[in-house]
Amino acid sequence: MEIEGYGIIKIELYPDMAPNTVANFIRLANRGFYNGLTFHRTIPGFMIQGGDVSGDGTGSPMYSNIQDGGASDKAYTIKGEFVANGFKQNTLRHEEGVISMARGDYSNYGMTEEGYNSAGSQFFIMADNNSQLNGLYAAFGKVIEGMDIVHQIENVEVVTRDSGEGQDKPVTPPVIKSITVETNGVDYGVPEVQDAFDVQKWFMNNYLQGLQQ
Repeated sequence: MEIEGYGIIKIELYPDMAPNTVANFIRLANRGFYNGLTFHRTIPGFMIQGGDVSGDGTGSPMYSNIQDGGASDKAYTIKGEFVANGFKQNTLRHEEGVISMARGDYSNYGMTEEGYNSAGSQFFIMADNNSQLNGLYAAFGKVIEGMDIVHQIENVEVVTRDSGEGQDKPVTPPVIKSITVETNGVDYGVPEVQDAFDVQKWFMNNYLQGLQQ
């Protein structure tokens, strides 16, 4: 993972822990999806988050990003490979340097499962240990070189640390120049995916129904 103006972060991936998550990351990376995207969220002592095509935490990958002929206007997600979602083999803890998949949280709407299965392309790298995330997010690798770069990025200037627009958003978001994965000849194939849950559409439909009742 080469970051413009910062250097290279080397990450070891663990397909034995999260096979489909790793397959998805490899597919996106080696097809150039991440090239030019940014780290749009940074929190000192916690993590740095990137991989969003929209650059603001709302973007999702499309079917065309992982397979030729896939729909270019249809977003997808992958199932969460972590203990809370019934996936027992992933025991990787969220310690410093671990890379994990970002996802939505719709539990306030009574849709925990939809949130568990909402990861797409966004990932975060831990800047410190955080046991509260264990078993709730799909960790799938760990930094083996370049933690100094992670710590530089976690401490970049942000718009604001207060709640509201620009919270934890870097003033100058660090750019991912490229991500490439050396698979050593192993073909991890196309990941298993599903149509993305449109929470905004769901909310509007239910909100309108409530007004009509």
